[in-house]
Amino acid sequence: MRLQATLPMPLPNSLGSFDAYVAAVNRLPMLSHDEEVRLARALRDDNDLDAARQLVMSHLRLVVSVARNYIGYGLPQPDLVQEGNIGLMKAVRRFDPERGVRLVSFALHWIRAEIHEYILRNWRLVKLATTKAQRKLFFNLRSLKADSRAVSAADAEIIARQLDVRPEDVLDMDLRLSGGDVQLDPCDSDDEAVNAPIRYLADEASTPEARLDSARRDHVVGEGLQAALATLDARSRRIVESRWLGDDGGPTLHQLAAEYRVSAERIRQIEAQAMKRLRAALEAQGVTAD
Repeated sequence: MRLQATLPMPLPNSLGSFDAYVAAVNRLPMLSHDEEVRLARALRDDNDLDAARQLVMSHLRLVVSVARNYIGYGLPQPDLVQEGNIGLMKAVRRFDPERGVRLVSFALHWIRAEIHEYILRNWRLVKLATTKAQRKLFFNLRSLKADSRAVSAADAEIIARQLDVRPEDVLDMDLRLSGGDVQLDPCDSDDEAVNAPIRYLADEASTPEARLDSARRDHVVGEGLQAALATLDARSRRIVESRWLGDDGGPTLHQLAAEYRVSAERIRQIEAQAMKRLRAALEAQGVTAD
């Protein structure tokens, strides 16, 4: 059973403002160690959801505290808190009071993990961190940099040793983090619309005029090519068509050599001579042979 669906806990957007939510969770009573153990056992042994609710509610302030460390990623603080709350609920469900560890210590991992996943999903349109080393760099590189400038090769070596990653991974992540998402469509402002990517990414070849010109050119080239091929002897035409005008995976020189009972070198010579005559015939018709 999912705790998220059954516990009537306040969410950051349910109290009118985020400040009101923070004030509300800070007023919630904290549990003593004995109370925490008793409630955790009741949840584990009897699936007592009221015990789970008390465990979660008493640790909501922890989520707020952890979420504050991720303000610099430009994502809404209430969203970070809500994702952290999901991690807290997962921790409560998995918490074992017999291990001698307080829930606050156990829950930190789950809260951070959910917030990390949310940031990686939403911070950029293009996913930045997919491997373990990249995730480690994503969440630690900014705090390890001396300033906002690009990481130098020497600094990359130092950071790489600290995080047990490769220096090239440090430089790559620093480059990724220094970039930003750009709006593809033009903005409302005329000045901003001038430099919008959609202006210079437009496919000019897709206009009706360009398509008509392309169709005419293909028709002329096709007719010219057929006329040029007609000037070749049967063997030369067979070699050119099979080697250059057929589908991928056509016969090799050795296969054609076996077919005509000559050497592969002789087939290559016939092919070269045929291509030379073919180009001359196309040029005589005013068709460029690219």
